[in-house]
Amino acid sequence: MQFIDEAKIHVKAGDGGNGAISFRREKFVPKGGPDGGSGGNGGDIVIRADKQLNTLLDFKYHRQYRAEHGERGRGKKQDGKWGKETVLRVPCGTLVRDANTGDTIADLVDHNQNVIIAHGGKGGRGNTYFATSTNQAPRIAEPGTPGEECELILELKLLADVGLVGFPNAGKSTLIASISAARPKIADYPFTTLVPNLGIVRYRDHQSFVVADIPGLIQGAHQGKGLGIQFLRHIERTRALVFLIDSTSENPVEDFRVLLNELKEYNPGLVKKKRIVALTKTDLLESKQMNALKRLPFGRGTKSVLISAVAGDGLDTLLNAIWKMIHSNRQKD
Repeated sequence: MQFIDEAKIHVKAGDGGNGAISFRREKFVPKGGPDGGSGGNGGDIVIRADKQLNTLLDFKYHRQYRAEHGERGRGKKQDGKWGKETVLRVPCGTLVRDANTGDTIADLVDHNQNVIIAHGGKGGRGNTYFATSTNQAPRIAEPGTPGEECELILELKLLADVGLVGFPNAGKSTLIASISAARPKIADYPFTTLVPNLGIVRYRDHQSFVVADIPGLIQGAHQGKGLGIQFLRHIERTRALVFLIDSTSENPVEDFRVLLNELKEYNPGLVKKKRIVALTKTDLLESKQMNALKRLPFGRGTKSVLISAVAGDGLDTLLNAIWKMIHSNRQKD
């Protein structure tokens, strides 16, 4: 299935039905009073989060949504039927914004969480409601009011405990394939990962956590270079970050600094998240090089772990560190 994480749509709630102008006309009541019913309310547009969905693909091809209009009132004081609501189902983690102002309308995180995004119009009152002692045969009725309409931006932000951050070919896809059931495309060229991948990691004692692998970042990603800017939003909700740095790089510390700066430029809040540095591809190094890596300064409070996802080296140490990091965050929530 194609992954789509942003869509622009137009929604229009149903109009209210018009009230009726009607009078009783029975065999022995030639001049009956007013009996016009009211119009029905128009249907609402509702957006609802659904845990079974993981993409906004449907909204790429279908951009216009309307709810049913309310029926007009009828004689014999019969009110019009209300219009049916239209429910738009989106993945959990979808942010709904006003396309014109950019204001956030709703943040749908939990399954079945919903919001009425456009209210249906009110049905107009029939002439029955306008009868008075001085005007016993009113020939007026209210029209229904229009339903609300607006343009929306739907923006999906994946829900995960941990986000994997790194340059292209840093080994993110190999790692997520090694520690979870996710099977991302893996190859030895940049930008193998073109869409975010989610993997559920089964930890000891029947515990688990969710890892998000996003396409590799390059310097200038926050300005739109490479693919990073399209997917940085997916690590905004994560509890913690794992920076994957290629251990064969000429300057792993500088690589980390560049990645950290890209996150800061995109959203300063990202650099406040708990983090671990995982130095990857250590199966390609000699023991002397490994010892040098252990002494690299990544900053106060930033733990570093040496791993090889291919050989399986250091993975238990990394998972233990991740679990400790996110478990402390879960207890704070």
